[in-house]
Amino acid sequence: MAFYKKAPKGRSAGKHPYTKEDMERVEWCLMKNIKVAVVPYWDGGVNEFNVEISINNKVHLDPNRYTGYDAQTKMYEYYKYYYDKNIQKSK
Repeated sequence: MAFYKKAPKGRSAGKHPYTKEDMERVEWCLMKNIKVAVVPYWDGGVNEFNVEISINNKVHLDPNRYTGYDAQTKMYEYYKYYYDKNIQKSK
């Protein structure tokens, strides 16, 4: 008889709708080595998340904590911010 240990459960921020424009901004940012991620806040409650921003491999953490849905909303806001900021510079 074999005993199997269950794998630890992770945390999911859940589902969040996105638009075609969101995906265009995300793609542009990834091509420019700008990445934004929703990461669990492990010391907090089950539904607490941070937003992590990596620009040219330098990682910055948004000091606020969000619910899963709000963290994903903030993630798309950051992608829009960096996209708009850099697109206007290049014009």
